Amino acid sequence: MKAAIRCRDLRKTYDAKPPVEAVRGLDLEVREGECFGLLGPNGAGKTTTVEILEGLVEPTSGEVELLGRSWERDERELRERIGLTLQETRFADKLRVDETLALFASFYLHGRPAEELLQAVSLTEKRSSWVVNLSGGQRQRLAVACALVGDPELVFLDEPTTGLDPQSRRQLWDIVRELGQRGRTIVLTTHYMDEAEKLCDRVAIVDQGKIIAEGSPAELIRSLGGDHVVEFAVEGLESESVPESDLAAYRALPSVRSARAEADGLLLTVSEPHVAIPALLGQVQQRGRVLSRLTTRHASLEGRLRLAHGEAPA
Repeated sequence: MKAAIRCRDLRKTYDAKPPVEAVRGLDLEVREGECFGLLGPNGAGKTTTVEILEGLVEPTSGEVELLGRSWERDERELRERIGLTLQETRFADKLRVDETLALFASFYLHGRPAEELLQAVSLTEKRSSWVVNLSGGQRQRLAVACALVGDPELVFLDEPTTGLDPQSRRQLWDIVRELGQRGRTIVLTTHYMDEAEKLCDRVAIVDQGKIIAEGSPAELIRSLGGDHVVEFAVEGLESESVPESDLAAYRALPSVRSARAEADGLLLTVSEPHVAIPALLGQVQQRGRVLSRLTTRHASLEGRLRLAHGEAPA
């Protein structure tokens, strides 16, 4: 597949004492037609990276190519071909919804009809409402509509669902899925791991200005060492006092990929819980101990993110 975005050795340093390196030699490639997620904690460099890709911030050094073009040579063309939502979008309160869309549409040579956009973001009934009277979720959907008014090939969504109620989040997810069905390329930054798992074809985890892990959500989850997590505790045995011989025995159980002690018990990552759990129960009984707690769940992208930052997986 062709690349919609390529950047090589991307760097951004802000003047300060000492200088702040927000992006440190980041390499990235996003394929045409995919939804690509950028994940990471606050201050990791996600927003700076996206703002460079959007042409809002100049990099200190490195190469950036969007849709086979560069900001240095093809700024006007790129502005016609991309759409973006910022973390916060401010509108004129005394404009109506349809007037706001008409204003943004005037910035483009071609675009999607206003009625089509209103329907796409479920704001048809609000077309004549003043922006000041919209709820937070409705304003965010209007921001997305404004990003799509030029019918862009490449769309940047910077934390589009932060602070929204569950219903508004699901409505925005539907919008992102519709974009994917139309073959558009999407770059999404988010703090919600479930959002990235549901929407993104691939994700990159960013920390300290670099990509430290990259792949599909399923691939990153599998890199935990298993597709399921089994947590348990043993009566009378604190996690900090678990003998290494016990951990070695748990690691040797069938289908167990890893075993570690945690603050409130022990954690196994396993590929087949229906195989691992009976073997675990037999091992605990053989050692003359009694379980005080046992839970199992699917491994998650949240766990991969925590592991990438040196924490125990969730």
